[in-house]
Amino acid sequence: NTFLQLLVCAAIALVAANDVEVQSRSEDVRPDGFNAQVSLTDGSARSESGDVHGNINGNFEWVSPEGEHIKVDYIADENGYQPKSDVLPTPPPTPEAILAALKWIEANPSKE
Repeated sequence: NTFLQLLVCAAIALVAANDVEVQSRSEDVRPDGFNAQVSLTDGSARSESGDVHGNINGNFEWVSPEGEHIKVDYIADENGYQPKSDVLPTPPPTPEAILAALKWIEANPSKE
């Protein structure tokens, strides 16, 4: 019984330590689409709008445990989910030798 009380107190302390509240929130749903946004007291936020075809433009942001502001903008449409952010990994540049080889192949198509 004492262990259970300790566990409940620890859970309450954890929730109290992360006391995050909604600063603002709005939703507007229409026949031709929607707009929605929410922002929290910890710096987290989400905003998005969509149209009747299911296309969505939006963004979400938060502050990392290291204190870095993270923001991701995105489009979700017939081409899938397309996020854009400075924090997303990107592929390395294509080596010059590969680019030259691709140009040669394009200029000299196979005769088969």
